[in-house]
Amino acid sequence: MKATLEFNLPDDQHDFDLAVNGIKWMSFALQFEQYLRAEWKYNEDKYNEDQYKTLVEIREKFYEILRDEGLTLD
Repeated sequence: MKATLEFNLPDDQHDFDLAVNGIKWMSFALQFEQYLRAEWKYNEDKYNEDQYKTLVEIREKFYEILRDEGLTLD
């Protein structure tokens, strides 16, 4: 299977940039997920109870948004 994306530059520059930078967005999301996981797993004592609860909620929301968008970090 082959797929070709065509853009009418410069009119479609924003859409082109989104398509070209997709791997960078995935890298950002993966690094952020790894940071959240490390803080959750290894640095619990760094946070007070409310802060840690917020960290857990942010991590859960991160995964919820990924699922809702049909995305994975695989």
